[in-house]
Amino acid sequence: MISFCKFHGFGNDYIVFDAGKLKNVSSVNEFARRVCHRHTGIGGDGVAILEKLDNETPDYSCRIINPDGGEAAFSGNGTRCAVAYLYYKNLWREKSLKLETKSGVKTYELLERNDSTFWFLAELGKPKFDLPASHLKTGFEPKKMRGDLYALFLPELGLIFEFFFVDVGNPVVCVFVQDFSDFLNVAEPLEWQALGQKIESLEELFPERTNVVFIKTPDRDNIEIRIWERGAGETSSSGTCSIAAAVASAFTGKTNRKVSVHAPGGTTEAVWRETDDEMMITGRADLAFCGEYFQ
Repeated sequence: MISFCKFHGFGNDYIVFDAGKLKNVSSVNEFARRVCHRHTGIGGDGVAILEKLDNETPDYSCRIINPDGGEAAFSGNGTRCAVAYLYYKNLWREKSLKLETKSGVKTYELLERNDSTFWFLAELGKPKFDLPASHLKTGFEPKKMRGDLYALFLPELGLIFEFFFVDVGNPVVCVFVQDFSDFLNVAEPLEWQALGQKIESLEELFPERTNVVFIKTPDRDNIEIRIWERGAGETSSSGTCSIAAAVASAFTGKTNRKVSVHAPGGTTEAVWRETDDEMMITGRADLAFCGEYFQ
């Protein structure tokens, strides 16, 4: 039996394990596929695996495995769930914690705890705006448009769409829309989920696939998003996509650098700090349940 706890950030749920409990698991990637299954496993949008680091600057390391078994460099909600697990289990009691991820060290500050609900302020580093260099080798290059927007033709769907690209620890394609139900104004109806799935798997441009976030900007202090996460599909929330949407909106002059990001699961407060370009999000993690998984 392997003990675990499942937390969620605004409905975006992660199963958290201690790395020591998985030492007899032959493949964590296959293990993640099994436990994330909604019908035959625990059910989740991903797995977070924590390991204590002794005598090092980061306090813990955290691996994020997607439901399809692929490993992500980072997850805003996934890591927040992992940090909440440490406080819930009384494995960490300091005000702040440094977490090592594949995309660098992130800092989490506990703002508030109410029973099994935890609020954190997370510092996530600085965004990067260059497309993956690998697309230059394939000849699959989108057209640079006004500002930092790109245009790409998808012959299978018969449409050209514009997007903004930002790497916030994970690659994110940002698509600005007027309406989520009829956002491209094309002749044939096209749901945003279908476009998100297509963009995710454009391996000529994104060899490790990409997250996709669709953004509405009703005013300078609020944005609304819909999320297609690589390896997970449609999710109710995403810290990664929330901060990416905030950066994209501010960079293109549509909003201020501090915005409330409204996703179906809840609202994340995002700041792209002007003084040093540091990205910061404030969000919550809630305990769903703990249990034992029979291997």
